Amino acid sequence: MTYSFEDFARDSNVSRETLADYQAWSALLLKWNRKINLVSPTALGDFWRRHALDSWQIWPHIPANANNFIDLGSGAGFPGLAMAIGCKEQGHGHVTLVESAGKKTSFLRAVIRDLKLPATATSERAEDIEPKIYDVVTARAFAPLPRLFSYAQPFWGEGTIGLFLKGEAVEEELTEASKTWRYNVEKVPSLSNGEGCLLKITELKLR
Repeated sequence: MTYSFEDFARDSNVSRETLADYQAWSALLLKWNRKINLVSPTALGDFWRRHALDSWQIWPHIPANANNFIDLGSGAGFPGLAMAIGCKEQGHGHVTLVESAGKKTSFLRAVIRDLKLPATATSERAEDIEPKIYDVVTARAFAPLPRLFSYAQPFWGEGTIGLFLKGEAVEEELTEASKTWRYNVEKVPSLSNGEGCLLKITELKLR
């Protein structure tokens, strides 16, 4: 059965204004995807489960006092734009979206502008961005954990939390990452993918 907008509205329980932002994001993605390959046609057809719900599920795990977010490898905005929509709804917070592909960055900037989101998009590579401490680091399908931790480390402070969406290879990635990194991890079953999970990472340090 297709996962619909109504299903997302029920499961997320967000405001009408926030639902309208998700609908506008979906419409812009459909429009832009005709010219630029942002997501596959199959994934686009499953927007509400595979993209909207998958990205939104991070939001309930955001610390209440978090203000500075960075999303690595943002692509078409999953989950970075969802974080920005959440910041807009709660009235505070700012998201930096990092996407090295210029055309995708142009799409992100268009969504940010049209939806008036508290976010900026940069086409720099993650490793070229000036180090700065963020409250929250997010990523989905950006890199295997050992490499993702390397990208995230320059933005990590004592109280930083990493929220990373991962698939069925998560145990293998955690094992490999633990050879180089020390961290605390909590695994939360994915709402959108029976084989996936959300990783909550704290106290990330090199061994």
